[in-house]
Amino acid sequence: MKITISGKQMTVRPSLKELTEKKLARFERFFGDDAEATVCYSCRHDLQFVEITIYYNGTIFRSEEGADTFQCAIDEALESLERQIRKNKTRLEKRLRTGAFAPAPGDVEEEEEGEFRIRTKYIPVKPMSVEEAILQMNLLEHQFFVFRDAETEKPCVVYCRKDGDYGLITEE
Repeated sequence: MKITISGKQMTVRPSLKELTEKKLARFERFFGDDAEATVCYSCRHDLQFVEITIYYNGTIFRSEEGADTFQCAIDEALESLERQIRKNKTRLEKRLRTGAFAPAPGDVEEEEEGEFRIRTKYIPVKPMSVEEAILQMNLLEHQFFVFRDAETEKPCVVYCRKDGDYGLITEE
């Protein structure tokens, strides 16, 4: 697995880089050598955060956790990633490495998620500006809003970010 480690407005100590690489090594059984992991460390609100994103076979696995120390944050993030993988193991078996789910000694079997329950909602997607879409989203008290950009006519999504800002997803 190729690992890229960075710090947001900080320098990552070599000892933390070694710890990160050592802890990510346990994911080698799920992913092949062509997997790419990106780890980003940051500090905000008196907490130490780690964001781990793993790209493998067209699938993205992501976790972000905050704790008092980076060591605790990385442990929590890795547990979260492993829980995601185990919870969806039947759906992921075809995409992950063969034998990835062979039980290791001491492994706790986690209950797998059942069928996806999908509720379909049809909405009229009218052309509007990004600002108008954010206003509409806030009026509806939703976390995201789908609309068609008035200038480009492309489908877009605006959403509320954890930091209180807004995000925009659009096609190229």
